[in-house]
Amino acid sequence: METPETSATPQPSDTAEPATAGEPDAPQPSGDVAAQDWEQASADPQYRAAVVDLLGALAYGELAAFERLAEDAKLAPTLGDKGRLAAMAAAEFHHFDTLRDRLAQIGADPAEAMGPFVASLDEFHRQTAPSDWLEGLIKAYVGDSIASDFYREVAVRLDSGTRDLVLGVLDDTGHSSFAVERVRAAIEADPRVGGRLALWARRLMGEALSQAQRVVAERDALSTMLVGGVAAGFDLAEVGRMFSRITEAHTKRMAALGLAA
Repeated sequence: METPETSATPQPSDTAEPATAGEPDAPQPSGDVAAQDWEQASADPQYRAAVVDLLGALAYGELAAFERLAEDAKLAPTLGDKGRLAAMAAAEFHHFDTLRDRLAQIGADPAEAMGPFVASLDEFHRQTAPSDWLEGLIKAYVGDSIASDFYREVAVRLDSGTRDLVLGVLDDTGHSSFAVERVRAAIEADPRVGGRLALWARRLMGEALSQAQRVVAERDALSTMLVGGVAAGFDLAEVGRMFSRITEAHTKRMAALGLAA
């Protein structure tokens, strides 16, 4: 979910190419708000509240991801792998800084904006703590990708400046290709690993989707944005289709890993 510095970007390889197969088609901006800039759109207090919620959820997600990746680096089997995860953790923190600065810029207190999401995100990470290196890679690849897909769907309902900011912090760190390469190699070395990792990925899928739904359901401004109160044309049926698209993208990512969805 972050754009790493050049030194942290994994080099493409033949084994890593299938990771891109899991990326969903980018939703296209739509609705009246999407054609406006922040100054125009934020005149609506409900829209402003939705954006503060969204940026707060994203900011705490990035901060939690930084902590998780730094912790997962301890499980890395080699110094090279440890360094790769440390670099990705640093990029996550950079994105957290960007979101924190943006919240302050629009007159919101970053800590207050993140506060409503701390308990649920911490609980998600508690329930999905990896037991080993490979589970940590699967979580970063599957869990983070599902969250990114969800926020990209929401981004099409944002003003142009906020949309660009959100899409920027969702850029892949290269963790996708890194995870695919390492997981494939592990399965090739011991095919029995595949079954365990497939079950783990299914659990992550369920937990991540539930988490995304809770983020929306618990915040009135965000839920109103999604069901059409802020951006016309987005109804409950479309919310269902949104989650179907996220599920389809997950299936493609599992195939890239060589695992059954």
